[in-house]
Amino acid sequence: MSTLTASLTTGTQVKIATETHEWLADEPLTKGGTDIGPNPYDLLLGSLAACTCITMSLYAQHKGIELDSVTVSFEFDRVQAEDCEECDEDDKGLMERIRSDIKIKGSFDEAQKKRLTQIASRCPVHKTLAQGVVFGDNVSFE
Repeated sequence: MSTLTASLTTGTQVKIATETHEWLADEPLTKGGTDIGPNPYDLLLGSLAACTCITMSLYAQHKGIELDSVTVSFEFDRVQAEDCEECDEDDKGLMERIRSDIKIKGSFDEAQKKRLTQIASRCPVHKTLAQGVVFGDNVSFE
C-alpha cells in the first residue's frame, strides 16, 4: 500500500510527502502557477515512466536478460474519439490518451524482443490507468 500527503502551500504550490520523501508540484506560469515543480499530469506520467522502467529492469534481471538501457517517453493529450486511432469504435466525444515511446537497447533474440514488448505495458501503474480505479473520497472540514 502506498500513502502520501499533499498540502497546498502558496498559490498553486503543493508540498507532497511520503514517509521518506518530499517534493513539490505546481502549475506552470501560463496557468497562474510559479512553475516550482512538475504539474499534476507530469507527475502522473512520471509515475508511469518510472514504473515502466523498473518493471522492465526487474523482469530482465529475473530472466537473466542484460539491458543496456531503457528510455521511456509518455505524452498525455485529449482528442476527439473519431480522431483517435487507438480508441474503440464505440467511443464518442473527448478522450484522454497517453502515448508511449519506449526504447530498449541491448542484444536480444526475437522471443526476448516479443516478451519485452509485452512487459512494457504490464507495470502496475499502467494496469491501474488502463483498468481504471475506484475512489473512496472523504472530505471533512475543520
